[in-house]
Amino acid sequence: MNQPASSMVSIPIEQSAKLAREASRRLATLSTQQKNQLLLKLASAIETRVEAVLAANEADLGAAREGGLAASKVQRLSLDRAALGRMAEGLRQIAALPDPVGAVTSERVVANGLRVRKVRAPLGVIAMIYEARPGVTIDAFALCFKAGNACILKGGKEAAASNAALAAIVREVLLGADLPEAAITSVSAPTRDDLKELLELNQYIDLVIPRGGRELIEFVVGHSTIPTIQHFQGVCHIVIDETAEVGAAIEICATAKTSAPAACNAVECLLVHKNIADRFIPPMVERFAREGVEVRAGPRAHALCPEGVGKTVKLAQAEDFGHEFLDLIIAMRIVENIDEAIDHIATYGSNHTESILTEDAASALRFTTAVQSSCVMVNASTRFNDGFSLGLGAEIGISTSRIHAYGPMGLEELTTQRWIVEGSGHTR
Repeated sequence: MNQPASSMVSIPIEQSAKLAREASRRLATLSTQQKNQLLLKLASAIETRVEAVLAANEADLGAAREGGLAASKVQRLSLDRAALGRMAEGLRQIAALPDPVGAVTSERVVANGLRVRKVRAPLGVIAMIYEARPGVTIDAFALCFKAGNACILKGGKEAAASNAALAAIVREVLLGADLPEAAITSVSAPTRDDLKELLELNQYIDLVIPRGGRELIEFVVGHSTIPTIQHFQGVCHIVIDETAEVGAAIEICATAKTSAPAACNAVECLLVHKNIADRFIPPMVERFAREGVEVRAGPRAHALCPEGVGKTVKLAQAEDFGHEFLDLIIAMRIVENIDEAIDHIATYGSNHTESILTEDAASALRFTTAVQSSCVMVNASTRFNDGFSLGLGAEIGISTSRIHAYGPMGLEELTTQRWIVEGSGHTR
């Protein structure tokens, strides 16, 4: 029997995880139609509860500003009507996606006559630990639910009111559909000891996904006894090859930094081929100056920066390379060739997203073959590395761990594969 939503608040962490495990067994048996109907009802419920969610978010924003939260985190924390509208639309898109659960990925009859199938199955219980970004509460639930998983969500204290408001809507919709409200469990863990306890519950939790800053991810990876997928830093690079079209390259690089500077897929470093540097760097730096972007340039690049932009250009220090600025700041250096750019990325990259701008097919092939980041682009902005842009409908995060899920994690990445074997009285 389902418990009232209000009773979930005070349940100890271990008991919450146990309830999530029990809920996961029920979710694994739901039909695609049941899951899709629930997601569509949730989309409508969010649209009818806009004022309540915005009020909760305003309380979080007020506390964040008063507490001196970094501007980049305040930006991630903020919700508005348009964001909630996109949230509802995202739920409808996930409902429209194919259900991965039960999909047959291989099938054969082996020599002994057994029919062997490999099929997708839910992972079970997924714990998501994240900072700011209250929208993750809905995205994480929706993707986990459609893939047949229960989720345990540990959001940051800066988004406590927003996360609670959104989770409450989810639980109400679950109860209305006679489904276990423990399909979503919101854990309030104000201390690191509480988080450590959560990370040791490997008898109930199958996967942990931390999403946030370096300190959070290193803490989770260092203390978890549960398999962990890292959503690590986005130290993203764009390489401007000698054959790049300068006008298009400037537009791609400018928007890759300015459209959402606090996003993990924003570009943080430009690597400019020496043979195009004198044509690309001056207009690029002028464009950045107009848009308020500070450039931290290596010595050779700094020498090509035009006069009159002195306040927006600084000589790069060693620590500027391999740094995730999450702000209107970008590093830039000149490279001798594509191979030097590849070596730079291997040294300073974070396995997130890299792009090359080139008109030469051989250079593009060399780059995409040698660079092993989770997403490699050719003539496109790094900002396209997200679940929605890549056709996944949404994402629970971008994995920078080289395991079964690498890059944006959509529905398929929230499943595993198991064997179903049919015989006809076979003995051995």
